[in-house]
Amino acid sequence: MKPEFAWELALQESAPKPPPPVLPDITDFPVRAPDIIRFADMDRQGHVNNAIYPTYFETGRVGAIYDPHDGLQVDGCTTVLARIEIDFLRELRWPGTVEIGTGIAEIGRSSYVFAQAIFHDGGCAARARSTMVLIDRATRKARPLPPELIARLNRMRLSGE
Repeated sequence: MKPEFAWELALQESAPKPPPPVLPDITDFPVRAPDIIRFADMDRQGHVNNAIYPTYFETGRVGAIYDPHDGLQVDGCTTVLARIEIDFLRELRWPGTVEIGTGIAEIGRSSYVFAQAIFHDGGCAARARSTMVLIDRATRKARPLPPELIARLNRMRLSGE
């Protein structure tokens, strides 16, 4: 964006640049899920389209939510995605595979936040934060997280979060 006034340009030129983000490692995440990069995921620029990254993150969330041994399901309830924020860090290209790391960053009254990252060839290609809300299947209204779900979420909590 072009500055309108000279003082705005001076501010832009003198403002310190933020440090580069600290990127996670796949070993930081308690839950990991593989996915493949499909030819259909590509766009005209020859890389995975940005609209596909949420699908990869969904693979990681679904693996955690529906884990047959320690899933996040609650009788009479379901979870809905209320918000997702994605930082795109590297291009992905076909063919190949990705690994999605998933953990819990925050636990609220009726919601929790997944912190996730997509890894390819040893590097972090994207990271995301996804807010999930527990809702009653019958009323479709938010419902407080029960203690047994909070305990399972705490087992998935990322260190340092």
